[in-house]
Amino acid sequence: MNVNKLQKILIANRGEIACRIMRSAKLMGLTTVAVYSDADKHAQHVKMADEAYHIGPAPSKDSYLVADKILQVAKDSGADCIHPGYGFLSENSTFANACEANNIVFVGPPASSIEAMGSKTRAKEIMAAANVPLVPGYYGDKQDPAFLQAEAEKIGYPVLIKAAFGGGGKGMRVVNNANEFISALEGAQREAVAGFGNDLVLLERYVNQPRHVEVQVFADNHGNCVYLGDRDCSLQRRHQKVIEEAPAPGLSDELRKEMGEAAVRCALAINYRGAGTVEFLLCGDEFFFMEMNTRLQVEHPVTEMVTGVDLVTWQINIAGGQTLPFKQADIKLQGHSFEARIYAEDPANEFIPCSGTIEALYTPLNSEFVRIDTGIAAGDEISPYYDPMIAKLIVHDDNREQALSRLQHALELFHLAGFSTNIGFLHNLAVHPSFKQGAPSTHFIAEQGDSLVAVDQSLRQASQLIAAFTYLEQLVSTQEAPNTSPWQQLSGFALNAPQSVKIAFVDLTLNAVKTNNGYSITHNEHVFNVQGSLNNGLCSVFINGEKHTAHVSRVNNVITVMHKALQTRLELVNKHYISDHQSDALPLAAPLNGTVVKHLVELGSSITKGDPVVIIEAMKMEYTLNAPHDGILQSYCFAEGELVSHGALLAIVEDTTVASDPAKGGA
Repeated sequence: MNVNKLQKILIANRGEIACRIMRSAKLMGLTTVAVYSDADKHAQHVKMADEAYHIGPAPSKDSYLVADKILQVAKDSGADCIHPGYGFLSENSTFANACEANNIVFVGPPASSIEAMGSKTRAKEIMAAANVPLVPGYYGDKQDPAFLQAEAEKIGYPVLIKAAFGGGGKGMRVVNNANEFISALEGAQREAVAGFGNDLVLLERYVNQPRHVEVQVFADNHGNCVYLGDRDCSLQRRHQKVIEEAPAPGLSDELRKEMGEAAVRCALAINYRGAGTVEFLLCGDEFFFMEMNTRLQVEHPVTEMVTGVDLVTWQINIAGGQTLPFKQADIKLQGHSFEARIYAEDPANEFIPCSGTIEALYTPLNSEFVRIDTGIAAGDEISPYYDPMIAKLIVHDDNREQALSRLQHALELFHLAGFSTNIGFLHNLAVHPSFKQGAPSTHFIAEQGDSLVAVDQSLRQASQLIAAFTYLEQLVSTQEAPNTSPWQQLSGFALNAPQSVKIAFVDLTLNAVKTNNGYSITHNEHVFNVQGSLNNGLCSVFINGEKHTAHVSRVNNVITVMHKALQTRLELVNKHYISDHQSDALPLAAPLNGTVVKHLVELGSSITKGDPVVIIEAMKMEYTLNAPHDGILQSYCFAEGELVSHGALLAIVEDTTVASDPAKGGA
């Protein structure tokens, strides 16, 4: 392979990874080219790039997944290389081949390597030939549902159905018994087609209490390959990682070396080039090959933090034909690193994705200890069309204990308003005693249940008082007669009574009395002395003498308090409140913006409370809505394939229990 001096790079991606790649490319002196959909016209990666080109409508199938459009932009812009990031076309061998055919360098492995690992079934065959231990399962091409169910019986339940192409928890189902198998298979195949364009699945024995440990490998086109340590990615929800760390805790030097060398053998077996990750299930001292991701991983920053290597710079140089700058003996691990993935989602509501406008954003300062990879800024719109991950918070320190402490503190300083995020959930994980002791199994989050979304009630109370303080301070500052005591101009006072005002939040009413230094606020029959200052969104107050610092945002009648890792949204009551929220009670209303995927019941059919009625897809995941009561399905409000907005009624079920139950007013 000839050494090419690459000069202009097109990033075929969006969001934080597009911005992250651009940062390294610019430091290398490359001109950067962005592509964007209708939804991303004002996105940060577009603003950051030297050039940007429109490639189509918001849905990724019409924009970021259309290889021909991206190749045409590369030709039009004169880009000599394309970096695919992760997701979208990053593991598409046809796209990699098309790049090479058009004399455009693909910053990634050869198409043959992608093909070898892109199918999990073929990957298992290659690993079996290399004597890498595999989890028992079925990895063939035969996809007849009855045949697959018979194979599941042979493996023994519980069985894991996995999309043969792709990852990220999409196209994956755990099946506990034969009765669930067919519906789970259909759901996995639908997600696989939507996410990866292929419905091929494989079956595996569902391994109980494993850890997810992966190894970063890097190869050049000159026969060299190294591993750059390992990462533990066991903290997962819905098979998607939320906190990763490097190196993986609790591994002996021998086991670490054995896994690293096995990962290198995997790469060499498929003539790999560039950055790749070999994923293993770790059960005690035994490890089983899961898959190889032939791309840059979301969690690559933790490896960069402990090795001091810029993996994107390496990717670009290796794609240009250079040799690896280090040999295995040169790679040393320093300290410990964590990455927390920040998602626009509601952990208290089954992690349902959220979308909307970022009303306010405050982050910890970047330093040698803290790094933030993101593609968002205050005022940006978070679209329902793409993955809900909006930022990555990465920390590093001398050891695991100190790094984890930095993660806890950094999460407390990451403040965002406009929609729900998982910051509080991540903080609960970071302070959990079991996680402090070492990496738990991949089942940890599911086993902990509601405890990980629990809220410190004293912190919630303080946040509510801060919201009240914010309301009062803004009320005072907006009075029209500044030379007159503004408190005297507030409405709601009673004659011959202390000067007080009622603060009517939804589900919470507070009363405040002006004092010489601040306010006396009554909260659930307890009185609190609150005084302090509010400047440019930063609120610093003393509540009964205890200092609290928080960021606050007010948009219309909603005040959001971002206090430590807790986001508290309080809405002021107004005359429109009931009509604004009446859709929340609709039992078959869309829980988020999305697309109707499938009607599950024929019109006119009798259904029982809890029966699945309709499936919608949003942010690459499926959600099933169930019948709210016994009845007859009268109609669907949207056809399959139609877009729906949050709160929209999806189907109408006639309640037959009303007609048959005299107590409910029936005949």
